[in-house]
Amino acid sequence: MSRLAIWGVQGIGEVTPQDHLGKIIADACRQEPNGPLQDNDVLVVTQKIVSKAEGRLVPIDANDPLSHKQLVEQEAVRIVRRRGDLIITETKHGFVCANSGIDLSNIERGYAALLPLDSDKSARRIRDFIRATLGVSVGVIVSDTFGRPWRQGLTDVAIGIAGIAGVVDLRGTPDSLGRIMQVTEVAVADELASAAELVMGKTSGVPVAVIRGVEEAWFRDSSISELVRPPQEDLFR
Repeated sequence: MSRLAIWGVQGIGEVTPQDHLGKIIADACRQEPNGPLQDNDVLVVTQKIVSKAEGRLVPIDANDPLSHKQLVEQEAVRIVRRRGDLIITETKHGFVCANSGIDLSNIERGYAALLPLDSDKSARRIRDFIRATLGVSVGVIVSDTFGRPWRQGLTDVAIGIAGIAGVVDLRGTPDSLGRIMQVTEVAVADELASAAELVMGKTSGVPVAVIRGVEEAWFRDSSISELVRPPQEDLFR
């Protein structure tokens, strides 16, 4: 792989509960400028529209900026840290993130968006519908915005995957100087999610992106569990 092409999918529009997200994306990607899609393209879909389509919207008090905090604890399996109004939690998916991933941005006032119940399943549904209707085999990544320990700023990461590797294990292969790599595992799904965010943005209303040119060997059965570090391997819990 020496070149990637990445573009945002235009014309998705507002997604509401019970919308068929796979059909919306497939219809948008049938022709230029969004498509047609090709085998081994990767679709990156923001958690926001997945949660909306799956009805993961919960009413909150629009006049109370902290009214969603009760939801944060309900959605957590563990409180990792508290500092002021900020709560770092572990979700049932295994994600360690702020506020259990609960989102208020780009959501109708008076509602909060929860994470999908099973983001891998969400990604598979989209992938299966694309394959059935458009006849192409793509990878699908559900992305969300996370902070990172010891680093300023936010970046998009994968929270659900289908048909594309979460991690590519390069251990045991030679580097460019012939040394055998001992510990190198590349979080390719996170890297692709982050790259896609550059064309989607946070305020442009573009919730889906297409990535073309991804290494063919990265396309395989997968699960987001590849990217969640087991507690016994975590030095910081």
